[in-house]
Amino acid sequence: MQSSNPVLNRSSAFAPGHGQAYPGAAPYGQQSPLGYGGSGMPPQQQYPGAPASSRPMTLDDVIVKTAITLAVVVAAAALAWWRVPVEFVKPAFLAGALVGFALAMVLSFSRKVNPALVMLYAVAEGVFLGIGSKFIAAWVGDSAIIVQAILATMVTAGLTLATYKYFAIKVTPKFTKMVIIGTMGFAGVLLVNLVLSLFGISTGISGMGPMGLLFAALGAGLAVFNLILDFDMIEQGVRQGAPQNEAWRAAFGLTVTLVWLYWNILRILAILRGGD
Repeated sequence: MQSSNPVLNRSSAFAPGHGQAYPGAAPYGQQSPLGYGGSGMPPQQQYPGAPASSRPMTLDDVIVKTAITLAVVVAAAALAWWRVPVEFVKPAFLAGALVGFALAMVLSFSRKVNPALVMLYAVAEGVFLGIGSKFIAAWVGDSAIIVQAILATMVTAGLTLATYKYFAIKVTPKFTKMVIIGTMGFAGVLLVNLVLSLFGISTGISGMGPMGLLFAALGAGLAVFNLILDFDMIEQGVRQGAPQNEAWRAAFGLTVTLVWLYWNILRILAILRGGD
């Protein structure tokens, strides 16, 4: 299943192009005469290498696996917040960021998604978010900002889904390409900034000043666009009968986007409120 997250868009062998995402699948919006939502063949024939007993992915599969992945992120974040000793805070924060990035790359280019790696990614991101959130809460002087950022993330994701669904947003190849290029460029800048920060060079991009606010707002906007692509990817995967295991890829993609959205919203709120 082709993911809409830019880091995932080459992660599957079943992604020849938009609107015809799977070999032999019916064009977008058309149903199979046999009800499979794809080419008319059962899923095990549509998807090379899929077990004969595999069933198509459902929306419930995606919801359950996304909930599991996000629960692991939250649990790891809580443990990092409360249990990481002060002397290990900075190394754990950097390790979470770097390990999360490395696992994201591995999962992105894997032809078959590995649920265990998805869980490891969730743990790494949880450590990163837990320590990062604690730092920002201390800087602002109010832990309530974490709850506000979580609620804002949920509302933003819900409004994005409602807009996508009820305004029938069409995800065109041009729109997809623009979002992917923009997000990859943004991610590249952040990666360079992270490397520079390890050498004590500050660009202000990840700081709490005007430049940090600008990049946090840009990141949040790109995350919203990526959510639209994720929703479209999931909808097409269900319609075209993607294998059940691909629900883990969808869950991974949604987790990447939601984590990114939360982190940028948290930074925006913190910068607007200012340090204590």
